[in-house]
Amino acid sequence: MALDTNAPCASATLSPPTESDVEKSPNHEMQQDAEQLATNSEVDESQDTGAYLHGMRLWLVVSLISTVYFLTQVEITIVTTSLVSITNDVGGFDKAGWIMSAYLLGFVSRKPVFMFCILLFTVFSGGCAAAKTLEQLIILRAFQGVGGGGSYAVGSIMLLQIVPANQITRFASYTGVAFILATVLGPVIGGVISQNTTWRWVFLFNVPVGAFGLALAFLGIPNGYPHHASSADKQPKVTLSTVTARLDFFGCGLLLCATLAFTSAFQEVNTEYSWDSAYFIVLLIVSVLLAVFLLIWERYLTLRQGQREPVLPWRFIVRREMLGAMVGLFLVGGGMAVTTFQLPQRFQLVNGQHPVDAGVRILPFGLCASVGGMVIGQIFGKFKVPLVYACIIGALLQVLGYTLLGTVEASATIPAKQYGFEVIAGFGAGISYLSLFAAVPFAAEKRDLAIGLGATHQFRAMGGAVMIAIVTSIFNGHVVPGLQRLGLTDFSNSATAHGQPTSDLGQDAREILSQGYNDQMFFLTAISVAQAVPVLLMWRKNQILPA
Repeated sequence: MALDTNAPCASATLSPPTESDVEKSPNHEMQQDAEQLATNSEVDESQDTGAYLHGMRLWLVVSLISTVYFLTQVEITIVTTSLVSITNDVGGFDKAGWIMSAYLLGFVSRKPVFMFCILLFTVFSGGCAAAKTLEQLIILRAFQGVGGGGSYAVGSIMLLQIVPANQITRFASYTGVAFILATVLGPVIGGVISQNTTWRWVFLFNVPVGAFGLALAFLGIPNGYPHHASSADKQPKVTLSTVTARLDFFGCGLLLCATLAFTSAFQEVNTEYSWDSAYFIVLLIVSVLLAVFLLIWERYLTLRQGQREPVLPWRFIVRREMLGAMVGLFLVGGGMAVTTFQLPQRFQLVNGQHPVDAGVRILPFGLCASVGGMVIGQIFGKFKVPLVYACIIGALLQVLGYTLLGTVEASATIPAKQYGFEVIAGFGAGISYLSLFAAVPFAAEKRDLAIGLGATHQFRAMGGAVMIAIVTSIFNGHVVPGLQRLGLTDFSNSATAHGQPTSDLGQDAREILSQGYNDQMFFLTAISVAQAVPVLLMWRKNQILPA
């Protein structure tokens, strides 16, 4: 969903107002923002047009970015239907949420950098396949996430640089196909692997695809890109010291530690520790303090205007539209991650489905969140529905869909209406995600456009890590004591003890597990209601219209 620079509220042809115009016009702020949007939409004249890629190199790099998008997204969805098999083998089902959280936390972040990230992802994918314990898998998957997150971020930035601005939407749609395929095929591939062979192929699958990505990067990206078209004396001297001097290591550390402390607190509560334990309270306080220190540091770094680039520019915090987009993507991304992560588990543990069947049954949500969301986005664009209105519609659909998913009864068979509930929630999530992402080029200043896109991806991933940690504690808080009352005390070591097959445990155990998953859906209902906050932040008298 692109922005309409021809709309009256955001005109690319506005002339700079005179002083008398400023005094007379009550919409001066809107005019300034419109001019900024027009500036963001123009081709950077300071960039040599020879730096754009053409011909075979262009398509090789587009294929590379598509491969990276597919790998990083499929790695999230493929694990969802293999999680039960993984934890049955290495144990520790009660810590399973860490597998997803550790990977998503890696997102807290051109040829050598891209290749290094792909290599890191590929090597540690092989390491994950060789893991003997869940602790080893968590650690290796965290490093895999660093490579995956770095690859995704570099790919997103390169997409803005390889073609002129007026072609970005076209090529973004090509790479978006890979994202959709990963969302749809991931759970099915994971189910096929775990049902017909060892779960270790879930990670070994990445090795040949990652090697293919490395070959594309080596052949497609010119040496010295994006300065390859400049003469040697005009190319910037890139050394390790010049690169590290620009990186906000302290800010990255604060952001990572704050998120890690928060997720650690919720991952272990209701299993190893209680809500009033020193472990939970201390980690929660530490996460809040680190978040405060992060804001103070980022404000100092932004106002200082030095060489070091802040990981979260203070301009993002004081600019309402940008803050609203980041908060909104945090909430929407969290809901999408939880749904993709938890529903396949429910299908296996409550309904006794095989992994392949569980992967197929999550398709209504995945298809509607990706393909359906894009179709609805095109319809909204045709009828010029303001982005903030689209966010409201998406949030309302999520409230309805997640609430209905929370009312599904415990039964051995899956009621047909549950697929309809997935469709409603999927459409809502897709509409909100596309609308919020489309607002970023408007909300961010031109100098911050690349980091703004990276920040939105980062906040979406962080939302997934945080929300999965919270719903894990909600699930454990209901399921652990409930199964203990049934005399099932040895259930924290494998998914089998959690109820696979559920027919062996009886209807009582099935109802306990079902209610645990229903409580998670009701939590997502509350998160969807909370999307009113980013809507209010993005609200303005003259709304932004999609193209």
